Amino acid sequence: MVLREALHVPIPLDDEESATAELPGLASLLRDWRGRAGQRLGLGKPLPQMTVATGLGMSERWYRDLERGGTARFDPRVLALLADVLLLDADERATLYLYAMGGTPSAGPERPEDLRSLQELVDRQMPRPAYLSDRAWNIVGHNAAAAEWFPWMTRPGANFARWALTDPEAREQVHDWNWEARMTLAMIRFALARYPGDESLVALLTDVLRDPVCRRLWAGRACVVANRDGGRFRLRLPHIAAEPVEAIAQVLSPGGRPDLHFVVLTRPDSRW
Repeated sequence: MVLREALHVPIPLDDEESATAELPGLASLLRDWRGRAGQRLGLGKPLPQMTVATGLGMSERWYRDLERGGTARFDPRVLALLADVLLLDADERATLYLYAMGGTPSAGPERPEDLRSLQELVDRQMPRPAYLSDRAWNIVGHNAAAAEWFPWMTRPGANFARWALTDPEAREQVHDWNWEARMTLAMIRFALARYPGDESLVALLTDVLRDPVCRRLWAGRACVVANRDGGRFRLRLPHIAAEPVEAIAQVLSPGGRPDLHFVVLTRPDSRW
């Protein structure tokens, strides 16, 4: 098994404060995780590279080269030890394994009948808002309730992540927007590990990082999140209700189209 570094190329930005940003790569994640592990262990500094290497039964030079963006061949046992030493959670472990395997193979050819059958399933979720998005969060289907909650979904080129991160409307409607923005950026980081070099994801990240607030959040701790299944949200939707609306996101991946997100919003008060 060869541990690969993701594409680590500059992304041009127009803002004068930062001319470039970079796609996330394993080397930067390892450095961030090692720093966090040291804090969690009460060291007051990053976990030493020697300590990590010793825990793996490898040389310090071997691990140092890995953090510099080099490649390494090792068995799954060492990969599991690396996750243990760095105190990685489930999504972070998955990210580490994705880099080791070179990402997830692309799904098979898209078939129109797949989306038609999935759209029928989305429509059957009424009155619960439901929608379909692709790997880069482009909206490819939604029901009438989702359009009522989020009119932006009906616009050409609608994209959940771009709306959630850069649209002023989202910053007004989404309670605790800073936290939710961090989680959305964390999902983008995971997706880039799952689909390395995907042009739609790179384009999405490029657009998002043109926003100075998003760029600051991106430059913070390198959090990775696979999805927000079960996540609770509070939304200010004055066109729907006078009071904030609470919702739980149920996120599924269709067996035949694992690159799609099937999202249904339910209410914790069991109204539907």
